[in-house]
Amino acid sequence: MNKLLLSALLSLFVGTTFANKTQIGYNGPVSQKIEGFLVDYKTKAEVEEVEVQLTSLVTGKVYTSETDENGKFTFRNVPIGKSRLSLIDKDYRATTLKVFETNAKEHKVHYTFSKTQPFTAQLKVSWLFNWGDRQMTVNGKTVVKEHYWSHMTARVILIIYGACLVLIFFYSVIQLSLAIAYIRNKKKQQSRVTPAFDLANAPKVTVQLPMFNEMYVAERIIETVAEMDYPRDKFQIQVLDDSTDETKDIIANKCAEVAARGINIQHVHRVDRTGYKAGALDAAMDKVEGEFIAIFDADFVPSKDFLLRTIPYFNSDKVGVVQTRWGHLNKDYSLLTELQAFGLNGHFAIEQGGRNASGHYINFNGTAGVWRRATIDSAGGWEHDTITEDLDLSYRAQMKGWQFVYLEEVESPAELPITMSALKSQQHRWMKGGAEVFIKMWKRLATTKGLKLSDRVHGLAHLFNSSVFFFILILSLLSLAVLHIKDSFSDLNVYIKYGMYFFSSTIFLGFYYWNSYRDKKGNFFGDLFRFLGRFVQFLTVSMALGLSNAVAVIEGYLGIKSSFVRTPKFNVAKKDEFKGNKYDKKSLSIINILEGIFMVTFGFTAVNRAIYGDLGMVPFHLMLAIGYGIIFFNTLKENRGQQA
Repeated sequence: MNKLLLSALLSLFVGTTFANKTQIGYNGPVSQKIEGFLVDYKTKAEVEEVEVQLTSLVTGKVYTSETDENGKFTFRNVPIGKSRLSLIDKDYRATTLKVFETNAKEHKVHYTFSKTQPFTAQLKVSWLFNWGDRQMTVNGKTVVKEHYWSHMTARVILIIYGACLVLIFFYSVIQLSLAIAYIRNKKKQQSRVTPAFDLANAPKVTVQLPMFNEMYVAERIIETVAEMDYPRDKFQIQVLDDSTDETKDIIANKCAEVAARGINIQHVHRVDRTGYKAGALDAAMDKVEGEFIAIFDADFVPSKDFLLRTIPYFNSDKVGVVQTRWGHLNKDYSLLTELQAFGLNGHFAIEQGGRNASGHYINFNGTAGVWRRATIDSAGGWEHDTITEDLDLSYRAQMKGWQFVYLEEVESPAELPITMSALKSQQHRWMKGGAEVFIKMWKRLATTKGLKLSDRVHGLAHLFNSSVFFFILILSLLSLAVLHIKDSFSDLNVYIKYGMYFFSSTIFLGFYYWNSYRDKKGNFFGDLFRFLGRFVQFLTVSMALGLSNAVAVIEGYLGIKSSFVRTPKFNVAKKDEFKGNKYDKKSLSIINILEGIFMVTFGFTAVNRAIYGDLGMVPFHLMLAIGYGIIFFNTLKENRGQQA
């Protein structure tokens, strides 16, 4: 039987022939035969095995028929006069299709119900705990009452679905508010002048370079930092090395070479990775000579004047951190790196800039920033009970009253992951760490005295950001059930229709990313056209990352601990430079298999609904299918390449 929505077009041909027959309790004329056909409104195909009921309004007698393989139903010996035609099938909601009347004065009557008038047969779900309808007699009439638990389950699904829509909408509103704050402050920020700086009385600065098995980029970052413009007697480099492979020898040789040039450099090698990056930073604090500490990950290439452009902003004793914007060394490597740059630009322009402009809390991004040592000490130092130690310490410091300064105009270029596995590894750490910090800090943020209400709201929203991927995953999965509910419960459709208003979330996010879009060439319509294409691509892949990111968020909330998995660095800017990477380990997992299943599921649903003309969720499901397909096939390709 066709189990899809039957928005039925009923073409009913009714013919009556008088016959000298009588029925018990009725002595009037009866029709010899009444025939009709049930046709699917969208596919125009006949439907079989659908139960149709005809009730004589003259005698009250009920007649039942079932459509055959041609969609045809037949009633015989029906009294002349008014009759009501209904669908009463066990799989469909009881629906009155038509009330009609045969005329006893004519020998033969031919009725054709309009072929353009739809008669809706609401399909009942067969999997939402629908254990069958109850047939009851009320006031002498047979009625079918739908199953209570089927309808209740549908309501629960819609409540959860609606909650996800609301939370995603709230996230988009917060992003919109940050975009507005960023725009208002943009001119002021662009005209900002670096504070006066007396180089002769410059404070001592320590540059820390935490590393773990970074053989491809270790020499580059050490040499880059060694060439920084800063008084040599006020300058210290610490290479915090947890490496277990030949990287430690590469670092040792490079440090010796730099030290021979008269530069104060220390190679601090640990034989265990207790606390991972946070542990390395904490263990080195007693060897720090500087009043200020700049930190760079191994894949960064900061400019020579980085310290000269950041240290002056510590002119106030209240400033605890100066954070700079990340640039992208290999943005044009592939579509994957372009989409990463697109997303990161949103964070480093709107989120960081908007929050800083509004006086709300921002975060040190783990690299390309400078700390006042006293800030680290007063906030309790580096703690390693989360895998995003930078976010954790940032909030502890700001809740102590320290101010953070964000410099969008100072760019520190870095490498973007060039493989899907490396990107997912990085995303997993960020998402899980964000959830861990939320669990750790939310009560403190909500209850600490002296904090502004707006700081509490924006802070909680900031720490809760990673959860948006969990809501996107739940929303996408429940959307399949919502389509089924839409087909099955006409009384619930009014609530489903409200979902269209939440499309504004996409508009708000579009505004957010438009104002961070850095590839504008000057022609508005050309820029807008290119932006919309990139924005759709970004949303497509981001939504499909929802599965792996949601798993990371769940792990964070459940307190499931895992090791700090570093993002593999490649030190390549062009595809022909890539020779492989021994750190980029690839293997198929259950998540990869689910991504393939989701690709097929959402793809099938999008095509199926498009054929039926129900286009409401087709774009959403099509984007999910394409996004999961990109991730799934890239994963397969990378695994085949590794085996080769």
